Amino acid sequence: MIGVDTNILVRYIAGDDAKQSRLAAEFIGTLTFENPGFVSLVCIAELYWVLDHTFKASRDEIVTIIQMLLTSEEILIENTALVHAALNLYNTTNADFDDCIIALRSRSAGCDFTVTFDRKAAKALGMTLLY
Repeated sequence: MIGVDTNILVRYIAGDDAKQSRLAAEFIGTLTFENPGFVSLVCIAELYWVLDHTFKASRDEIVTIIQMLLTSEEILIENTALVHAALNLYNTTNADFDDCIIALRSRSAGCDFTVTFDRKAAKALGMTLLY
């Protein structure tokens, strides 16, 4: 198994840098079911942020990309059940995907609640506003 950093996924998905995108695509092409690329939760959260804030991808585009990664036999995502659940929340609320990961991860860690300054996250995900 080989760890994959966010910038590799971004170059592979966005194709925005000729040299790095080619290298990323060649690397991704070497991954197999037997020797997959490992993508951490942090990497998935970073990928969402870059797609949303830098590339201004739509919610549908982001969902499609994350689902593609989740269903790939060559990519192993850390805690796939949590990422699936976060994607479901993202699809059914107006919350940001990274906030969905934070809320679900906090719940699974046994937290009584999660505090935030983010009004949208508080309303959509039941986080507690700190004010």
